[in-house]
Amino acid sequence: MQAMPKGTILVTGGSRGIGAQTVRLAAQAGHAVCFTYQSRAETAQSLVRELTQAGARVHAVQAEVRDGAGAAALLQQVPSDFPPLVGLVNNVGITGPLGPFDKLSEATLRDVFEVNVVGAMLLAQQVLQRWQAAPAPGRSIVNVSSIAATLGAPGEYVHYAASKAALEAFTVGLAKEVAPQGVRVNCVSPGTTLTEIHATAGEPGRPQRVAARIPMGRAGEAEEIAQAIVWLLSPQASYATGSVLKVAGGL
Repeated sequence: MQAMPKGTILVTGGSRGIGAQTVRLAAQAGHAVCFTYQSRAETAQSLVRELTQAGARVHAVQAEVRDGAGAAALLQQVPSDFPPLVGLVNNVGITGPLGPFDKLSEATLRDVFEVNVVGAMLLAQQVLQRWQAAPAPGRSIVNVSSIAATLGAPGEYVHYAASKAALEAFTVGLAKEVAPQGVRVNCVSPGTTLTEIHATAGEPGRPQRVAARIPMGRAGEAEEIAQAIVWLLSPQASYATGSVLKVAGGL
C-alpha cells in the first residue's frame, strides 16, 4: 500500500459545514491545509486560529473559482512554505433558490454550473498540470457531489442535481484518464446534511422536513461526510478511484 505523503490539502468552500469539518480532519491527520471561503472572513479566520493553536498549518484564501484564471490565481496563494500539494477537495457548491424548474432564472442556472462544474473542473485541471510537471505518488482529488444527482430533486432544484451529476461523470472519466499517472479521483455523494446550504436556498428547516424519507430517519452531520472525504484522500483508499461514494443514510 502506497502511503500518502503528509503534504498540503486544498479544500474549496472550507470555512463552514462539510468543508470546515474536512479541513479539521485533514489537519488532524497531519496535513497542511489551504482552504477557500467566499465572504465570511471572520468565520474562516476563526477556523484558522482554532487549528493553528492546536499545532496545525492552515491558511485561508478568499476566492471563488469560476474560470481558469481564478484557478491559477488560487494555486498561487497556497503558501510557498507549505509542503507540496497532494490532495484537492472540490467541495464548494451552490444551489440557488428552491423551486420548480419553470421558475428558474437563466442567471441562476449559469451561476450554479459555473461554480459547481466549471470551477471544479478548471481547478482540477490546474492541479493536474502542476502534478504532471513534477510526478510523485500518493496524489488524490475528491469531488463533493450530492445525492440529488441520483434522485433528481424534482420541484426543488433539478438544475443543482444536474450540475452534481455532471461532476460525478467528470469524476469517473478523469479517474480513468489519470490513473496511469498514479493520481486517484473519487467523489463523495452526501445525502441531506445539517449545514447552512438549506437556509441559503430559502428553507432552513428542510433537513427536518425530509428526514422521514431517509431510511436511517435523520439527516447527516457534516463530520460524517467529511470522514468519507478524508478516507478517500488517505492511503486506506489506495485502490479506490473513479468511485462515487454515497453517504446518504440509505437513499
